[in-house]
Amino acid sequence: MRIALGVDGGNSKTELALAREDGVLLAHVRGPGSSPHRLGDEGCLDVLERLLDDAGTDRSRIDAAALMLAGVDTSAEEGRLRALLVTRGWAANATVGNDTFALLRAGTDLGWGIAVVCGAGMNCLGVAPDGREVRFPAYGAVSGDWGGGADLGLAAVTAAARSEDRRGPKTALEQKIPAAFGLGTPSELAEALHHGTIPTDRLGELPPVVFATARDDAVAAAIVERLAAEVVDLARATLERLELEGRGADVVLGGGILQAEDPLLIESVTMRLSVVDPTLAVGVTTSPPVLGATLLALDDLGADDAAKQRLRTAFDADGEAIAEAASG
Repeated sequence: MRIALGVDGGNSKTELALAREDGVLLAHVRGPGSSPHRLGDEGCLDVLERLLDDAGTDRSRIDAAALMLAGVDTSAEEGRLRALLVTRGWAANATVGNDTFALLRAGTDLGWGIAVVCGAGMNCLGVAPDGREVRFPAYGAVSGDWGGGADLGLAAVTAAARSEDRRGPKTALEQKIPAAFGLGTPSELAEALHHGTIPTDRLGELPPVVFATARDDAVAAAIVERLAAEVVDLARATLERLELEGRGADVVLGGGILQAEDPLLIESVTMRLSVVDPTLAVGVTTSPPVLGATLLALDDLGADDAAKQRLRTAFDADGEAIAEAASG
């Protein structure tokens, strides 16, 4: 029986799954980040091949592969990786795309809609019923982006510093942000970040502190509201560019920050989107993007609906087992 491979390759982690054509889940493994922007194309594929080894599968056995990777934002990047896959002897039927495609496929079976991912960074994808797409470069500030764990953390560090020296309003972040790193003041934290004693990539650890503080602190709440506005701006722009207003599109929210389901953030996003278009169906997907990637590979194999539902059920059981192990 033919085998499908799905990959969700993020900045901080990668998940890889193998499934039979009938939807039976054969393997589901996790490893470090595999974004080509961070590792280069060769480094990305090196990570994926190690994970395939962990899964106990030779790539020559794969009949269809869907590699959905953070940082693959243009057709040129997709083509470069596909060419490299051929030289490495991967499946001839291999699809390469941005990880937002995996999120959209995991969150809806309609085949079209809008997906917004917010984790280490932020991105958005829109697909119309006729196949038209809207994508964003997601290069960071240079392409107009703000959002994700690092941006949220930096905003909190900035607010804490300005509270300490009185350039900005007082906020509980002044104490809570440096305390998250075992320090006493924002000035100490600023010095540690400036000199590299604390790496700037640790700013991504701060969103839970911001969300917890936002319940009783106006400055922290304003940071959360800014993030909600960014999520909505991405979805709204996509909706308008695809002319999907009033069509009842699914808006799938995913990524570590959105899937943490902070009430203030999710309620703000949902309320703002209901003003943009009351017909939108907005929801945070509980399904992992690697499921979406594997479903895309099954789509390429022509698997039937029963097989796809079997795979969804298998991932639900796998997720429950992982959660139980973590709590135990």
